[in-house]
Amino acid sequence: MKSIPHVISWNLTKACNLLCTHCYLLADNVQMDTNLTSTASGQDSPDFNQVQCGSANAADELDTEKALKVIDEIAELNPSLILILTGGEPLLREDLFDLSRHAAGRGMMVLLGTNACLIDDEMAKKLKDNGFSGIGISLDSVHPKIHDSIRGAKGSWKKAVEGMKACKRQGLEIQIQSTVFKKNYDEIPELVAFANDMGARVFNLFFLVCTGRGQDITDITSEQYEDALKQIYKLHGQYEGRMLVSAKCAPHYRRIAYEMNPESALVKYYSGGCPAGTNYCRITPEGNVTPCPYMDTSCGSLLEKSFADIWNNSDILNELRTADLKGRCGECEFESMCKGCRARALVTTGDQMEEDSWCDYEPGKHGGKKLEFKEENTFGLEKKFELSWSEDAKKRLGKVPSFGKGMVIKRVEQYAREKGYSEITPDIMKEAKEKMAGDKKAMFPFMKLLKKKPAKNGKIEWEAEALERVKNAPDFVRPGIYKLMEIRAKENGYKIITSAFLSEIRDESMQFAARRMNKLGFDKLDMEAFDTAKAKTKNTKKREVIDDIKDFLAKRDGENTEIINKFRKYLSHVPDTKDET
Repeated sequence: MKSIPHVISWNLTKACNLLCTHCYLLADNVQMDTNLTSTASGQDSPDFNQVQCGSANAADELDTEKALKVIDEIAELNPSLILILTGGEPLLREDLFDLSRHAAGRGMMVLLGTNACLIDDEMAKKLKDNGFSGIGISLDSVHPKIHDSIRGAKGSWKKAVEGMKACKRQGLEIQIQSTVFKKNYDEIPELVAFANDMGARVFNLFFLVCTGRGQDITDITSEQYEDALKQIYKLHGQYEGRMLVSAKCAPHYRRIAYEMNPESALVKYYSGGCPAGTNYCRITPEGNVTPCPYMDTSCGSLLEKSFADIWNNSDILNELRTADLKGRCGECEFESMCKGCRARALVTTGDQMEEDSWCDYEPGKHGGKKLEFKEENTFGLEKKFELSWSEDAKKRLGKVPSFGKGMVIKRVEQYAREKGYSEITPDIMKEAKEKMAGDKKAMFPFMKLLKKKPAKNGKIEWEAEALERVKNAPDFVRPGIYKLMEIRAKENGYKIITSAFLSEIRDESMQFAARRMNKLGFDKLDMEAFDTAKAKTKNTKKREVIDDIKDFLAKRDGENTEIINKFRKYLSHVPDTKDET
């Protein structure tokens, strides 16, 4: 299959308001009046209140016109990829919003990689209004002093957390990115829990590649590396359904997943190994394309060649796609699902195809025969329609990143055939998504994009824990809960619906659902009432809802009498409402 990019990380600028000890880019600390003391280098650190977003672009950075052209060139290969705009600190790039709007307009999912120290409510709203789908925020410790020492400035932890909260208030999804060091190795579970408490959709633990300013840092040991990946796999299961927990720059993670659970979706559906140069690349501020941010070898300059020319014809990229791995990586049973970190191989040996010296695994432990999962690998699966799709369904599919579109098409069409549907509609996509949510083999984070989100009034958002609680409610109850909660939140001036607020309105929401049920044609909740209710309406949709309720009660009346008794009580005296729909 021809390689296409699914994710591109673009270092827009080297300018930065921090001085991180491990920066691979050797970013330039902004120079201005300061009152914060650096914790890393002894130099003055910037006063966050004085650093201005949108400073002038450096002379050696791609200018606006060329950068916009590059976005168009990328779109020719794949208009629906994930484009990560990062730095340095990308908020210091003066044309950031010109670029983000243009990329989003071409169909890309645009993310921001930032330290968040320059984000307040005004900036968060501006980010949302200018094409950003989500914000990746760096946080390396739950302890401010440790984070500040890594990031090179006192107060950076507090500012990062304030930035996260501003993003959530303005309805922007956040990811939290942490890099593991010896000084924060023991707090991995705390970091994940903190990310969940902050309402993050994703937590990524990055493993350091010793390049740039981080080349002289003493890293964690290989044993600690292995243990950290085991921790992440356990935490992935612990937070499944609430937050995606993953490891980055650690292709060995799939081997760990296999050893802990051979049936893991991480093994069977994400078996492509290190993505550098195959479906992922980096663009430097000067316009060079490299296989990944930790690999400095230029595959070509965008000042001289088009992106497509570089992507398709670079010898460096084609070697990563087609050449055999060397050393232990070439002999390993897990070659196809891991491939080792190509950046570490390059840094330590000078050869990007050599073995990854950070991995202690000795080939042969699992029999020596190379493991293959090509039949089930759905990452980057070709986008191929076999059934008819409505225009609305195709529009909803457009929300899914390109690497997941083929998998979604395959799974939704498989579900449609099982049910005898000949055309895919948004409702069928929703049904398929709900079925897959119960199938751990198909738990992909982007499947959430297919879900019909509850209608929102104004800027009201839902806390992850509150959404999770409502998701566990029966299908016939859930729409009423969503509607009532948002009405009550708006009346009380809440911008975010929390789990605590959900508890306050719980009984009222059940009464709301009871009114919906009463309008379907019955005033008591027992198994004999359903035929009578169905006879009162010829509306097909309402008859389906009645069948859903009946099915729910048949399965759960004996197991959960408390909720059934509550519904019986509410149905015995349902307030009359004229505006109920």
